[in-house]
Amino acid sequence: MSQQLNVPAAARLQDFLFASFPAMKKIKVKQWLKFGSVLVNGEGGLRHDHALAAGDVVTILSPDEARVATVMPKKLRIVYEDESIIVIDKPVNLLSIASVAEQEKTAYAHLTDYVRKGDPRSHERVWIVHRLDRETSGLMVFARTEEAKNELQDAWDNVDKHYFAVVEGRPKSPKGELRSHLDERNPFIVFSVPEAEYTREAVTFYEVVDTTPRYSLIKLELETGRRHQIRVQLTEIGCPIIGDEKYGSGANPANRLGLHSTYLRIPHPVTGKLMEFESPLPEPLARLFKS
Repeated sequence: MSQQLNVPAAARLQDFLFASFPAMKKIKVKQWLKFGSVLVNGEGGLRHDHALAAGDVVTILSPDEARVATVMPKKLRIVYEDESIIVIDKPVNLLSIASVAEQEKTAYAHLTDYVRKGDPRSHERVWIVHRLDRETSGLMVFARTEEAKNELQDAWDNVDKHYFAVVEGRPKSPKGELRSHLDERNPFIVFSVPEAEYTREAVTFYEVVDTTPRYSLIKLELETGRRHQIRVQLTEIGCPIIGDEKYGSGANPANRLGLHSTYLRIPHPVTGKLMEFESPLPEPLARLFKS
């Protein structure tokens, strides 16, 4: 577990650490600094001569916490992990998995580094179970074994998946069901079209949670998991997600896509136990609503 220390008076960081841990070998304290185990007011990567001020908070991370801090982006949070799964809270503008244009800065790559504990020769890896668009934030599940991945994917249609969406305008009904047939043949954009042999049905249940004169906060539960399903269907009812220029939005008050994966309930791939995970609406979206 991490330790927190309050700084009583101005000092250099390394000197403060030496004084705070007199029984600790100085080489050990220097290793803390070298390997990212020391934070000041939540900020890492600081030099040994960083100037501390009275009232600063110095945190000494455990080895596992330090490993997360050094290989994971600051806004990517591990919600849960065990020997079979890792659940993360993915930040906005991070790819789930590599594309032609981006190979390294992905949730998959960061988690692979994490499970390999910095050892490039390690054969440890993760398996992706499902994806979120780069512009969508929130809960994602990765598997630690191929068997766990297969179990999760086989059960995925029965997983409870809830999202928050901030949209332009307001749906005609405060709650309801959205049902469409989606043409996913174009790799860049999805269309809602009449049913055909190449379409897949998409079903979403929604409820309006909050409104302002311009925007609505909608909670959505997915029965199916089609590509861009929520984005297409909300545009179809005249309520495009804010920041979603691809699907007709002309407003971007939060400077991001207004879509967040907020809740998952999954059966554990080994024990079968139902596990629930939640992620609150991010602040840039939440601040659009007074309540």
